[in-house]
Amino acid sequence: MRIGRLLLYASLLLSNVLAAQGSFVYIDQISMEGNRRTKEDVVLRELRFHKGDSLPISLLSQALEESEQLIMNTGLFQRANISFKNWEGSTNKVHIHIVVEETWYIYPVPIVELVDRNFNVWWVEQQRSLDRINFGIEFTHLNFTGRRDKLKLTAKYGYTRSYSVKYNLPAINRAKTIGIDTEVSFARNREVNYATVGNKQEFYKDRDRFLYQRFGSGLGVTYRPGHHLFHRLYLAYRQNAIDNLIAEEFNPNFFLDGRNLSRYFAMEYRFIYDRRDVRPYPLKGSFLEINLKKDGLGFFSDRNALTLWADFARYFTLSPRFHFSISPKFKLSLIRNQQPYIDYRAIGFGRNNIHGFEYYIVDGLDMAILKTTIRYRLFNMELNFGKLVPIKAFRRMPIRVFLTLNNDTGIASDPYYGDDNPLNRQLLWGGGPGIDFIFYYDKVLRVEFSMNHLGEKGLFLHFNTNI
Repeated sequence: MRIGRLLLYASLLLSNVLAAQGSFVYIDQISMEGNRRTKEDVVLRELRFHKGDSLPISLLSQALEESEQLIMNTGLFQRANISFKNWEGSTNKVHIHIVVEETWYIYPVPIVELVDRNFNVWWVEQQRSLDRINFGIEFTHLNFTGRRDKLKLTAKYGYTRSYSVKYNLPAINRAKTIGIDTEVSFARNREVNYATVGNKQEFYKDRDRFLYQRFGSGLGVTYRPGHHLFHRLYLAYRQNAIDNLIAEEFNPNFFLDGRNLSRYFAMEYRFIYDRRDVRPYPLKGSFLEINLKKDGLGFFSDRNALTLWADFARYFTLSPRFHFSISPKFKLSLIRNQQPYIDYRAIGFGRNNIHGFEYYIVDGLDMAILKTTIRYRLFNMELNFGKLVPIKAFRRMPIRVFLTLNNDTGIASDPYYGDDNPLNRQLLWGGGPGIDFIFYYDKVLRVEFSMNHLGEKGLFLHFNTNI
């Protein structure tokens, strides 16, 4: 808690006792500075109080601290401070003043990215092949009109030739509760992952023609009634095509029944309850996400799936330096028919990973993962580069460093392809120590030494920019 806030809080409490004015403080005025691009109502939306509210003095400090955290979790600022600018002792009326420091919003950066699932797969199994790198340009604006709206334009070449446009506007109504998002994308590849054998991806490449192409578009409506609840309804169209050689000879189950074309509409509902303190790297609080997706709405017969995903995490502060987290994840296929190979993902993609199994994938209709982590904070520090860095938002770089100990278990249910993949339907364990570096509040580098129940071990790198 800041010294100024502590002193004024004590003054308010003392004044309340001596003057017998009651146990409430009244928010008479709210002012703001530092939001050069961001609209004021975007910041005001995140506060735990509003102008004209009365708050119990006993809850005032907590409300200010939670409001600062909510402002930071928008991703628009690298610093936020809420304090009292004025206070009338006779009436307990206060003037709240908010000072923010905006982060850098525009990232027109060249793309040099690995196409493999993680750095180690590319470095070890693909032998650092430059053919497995995408290059291009990506323009991302995290605050396009100052309303926390995000615009992303992407053009990639190399391993994948793709183009996409994505736009998200969190609030379109006066109450700031309803938003929209939309996207259009097209991609094609000369190489395709056509099967999984031995829990490793099998690839085929033809340098003379494109083997796999995807087109997608979608429109979503979001509803955020408060600070911690989030609903999203999304309607999408997908059209994917594979070369006849893959569909007929390599894997007729790629789209099922030897088809080389898959077209379908999909509808998805997502519910999120998020009370984490720092979303890019939480240390306390809880998170719940439930996702129900129907692929195939009757217009085409190429796809028919109904899948439920659930992701829960609970974070505990054991002491000022020690923290603990537990996170179960689930996938359940409510339609039990055989699914196309390309849509049969379970463990090994996205956030559904197990430490020590970075080199493997485990496909399946269903999946369950339990992850636990102990974190020990080594230190917090801030580097000030001053005018050596021309962009003001990058001149001060906060750094946090944590030692970690990871412990994961998981299993996938695979009634169709398990004969070729021994890890399918097998209980998996992996974990080990690591060290995490957090830069600029939301850039996370993880260096981990992990092992698994097969006796394999290695050093693994993971990096998340949260752009």
